[in-house]
Amino acid sequence: MKFKHIYGVDFSGAKNAGDAIWIAHAQPFSGDRSTSASSVEARRALKLVGLQSLSSSAGTSEREPALEHLVKLIAQSQDALWALDFPFGLPIELFDQGIAWSTQLEVLRGWNSGAYDFGIWCVERTRKLLNRMHVRRTTDVDAKTPFDCYHYRIVYQMFHGMRDVLLPLARHRGTAILPFGYRKLDRAQRVMVEACPSSTLKRLSAPHQNYKQPAGGPLTSIRRRTRRKILELIQPYIEISEQHRRIIMRNGGGDALDAVIAAVGAQQSFAAADHEAIAAHARYPREGRLYA
Repeated sequence: MKFKHIYGVDFSGAKNAGDAIWIAHAQPFSGDRSTSASSVEARRALKLVGLQSLSSSAGTSEREPALEHLVKLIAQSQDALWALDFPFGLPIELFDQGIAWSTQLEVLRGWNSGAYDFGIWCVERTRKLLNRMHVRRTTDVDAKTPFDCYHYRIVYQMFHGMRDVLLPLARHRGTAILPFGYRKLDRAQRVMVEACPSSTLKRLSAPHQNYKQPAGGPLTSIRRRTRRKILELIQPYIEISEQHRRIIMRNGGGDALDAVIAAVGAQQSFAAADHEAIAAHARYPREGRLYA
């Protein structure tokens, strides 16, 4: 597929998720390149054309209405690849053999106790079945993700991402959520894939620590240096204006930068992936696969 729009979403499951969720909008370069373009400019695949927090678009930071707005943005998009930074599925070990991914969504639909309690259930289930507290999906091992998908630091992202974003879009006409919906890909108007900025940075041999400053305030010197290094290393793949660079450098949590990295990683991964092999994989279509 050839996408006209690539969106990277740095996701959050916090109460005021709209402030922490950032969306990067990139577009492929089109037309002839200038003959005077440098080698770096000539091979860039993307140009960053938009970068904003979800709350600035939704008009609220509150999680429920902000995520409803995100679902509408995705559902209304055309010719778009959406890369969202949260686990799209859970390890198949947590469920009965042969359970489909759609059943995982139904489990979350019927869960009434919140994300934290669901994480406890996952840990207890893993302990009972495997005599340990956590198990990683195959894709988490492959892509060297920092956490398993129900680790306490990511369980809110997983829970609200799967329940409040994927669930309402899973049966949406024209939306293919990969790797679960490859059968819909030929007629899809938009494609959703799981991103992981940390995994993309590792693949690009870029720094993947010491660039976030959730406490806010002026960036410390090490964080300024790290962000500048990351921007330097992704420069060959995406054009970023000075205005967008300033936004990235002033955003304390690093969410704006992560959104851009998610877009770059997904565009590269989708283009390079063996989609037939992914669709036929024993685990990916049941527990998820990173496009990072």
